[in-house]
Amino acid sequence: MGLSVIGSIFNITAIAINRYCYICHSLHYDRLYSLRNTCCYLGLTWLLTAIATVPNFFVGSLQYDPRVYSCTFAQTVSSYYTISVVVIHFLIPLLVVSYCYMRIWVLVIQVKHRVKPEQTTRLKPSDVRNFLTMFMVFVLFAVCWAPLNLIGLAVAINPAKVAPNIPEWLFVTSYFMAYFNSCLNAIIYGLLNQNFRKEYKTILLALCVPRLLLMETSRCATEGLKMDRGEACAYLQQSMGGRGCTP
Repeated sequence: MGLSVIGSIFNITAIAINRYCYICHSLHYDRLYSLRNTCCYLGLTWLLTAIATVPNFFVGSLQYDPRVYSCTFAQTVSSYYTISVVVIHFLIPLLVVSYCYMRIWVLVIQVKHRVKPEQTTRLKPSDVRNFLTMFMVFVLFAVCWAPLNLIGLAVAINPAKVAPNIPEWLFVTSYFMAYFNSCLNAIIYGLLNQNFRKEYKTILLALCVPRLLLMETSRCATEGLKMDRGEACAYLQQSMGGRGCTP
């Protein structure tokens, strides 16, 4: 669970940096994100994720919490470690992603209103849609995870006074709100991405009316076969001077 949580925020940060380089520094993008470099960036992201989970085994911060009926991160075990986790795993990535997306927004507005006519950057509609999708994913991640991290930060600053005064319902709500974020991603992709919407419709059609889906698949296969035969016949007619072969 720790790998999943930390991996999520580190990957969101890596994607934001990638979008920033692609849109704001497009001339250098191919060099920065060559195939080899991209593989290195991905490996580094998951290596940092794995390293970030290691201190939990030495600090003893993974404990069973009866409030959420789960083994999870205990915020009261070590104040310094809890503060470090919130800063490194939430606040710093939040600042990096905010900076990247703020710069992208400025550039998008400039291009849209042609503030800089001499600017060579040309944004495709697909680039803007992809940016909006990832921006919404980031905003929802920040909103859903902020309460749990802020509670942890408050508890770490003064465990003796703050921890007993945190209502159980508030902690449980913030905990499940954080993990509910994963469910929201599918909704965001479905609303903002045409390919996802198309596949969602196909899945719903298969669940609701499986016979119609089977008929549609058979029809597409038949049309594709006819098209292939037609193309083959056209090729044969051309090679034989227009003689023979009927589709």
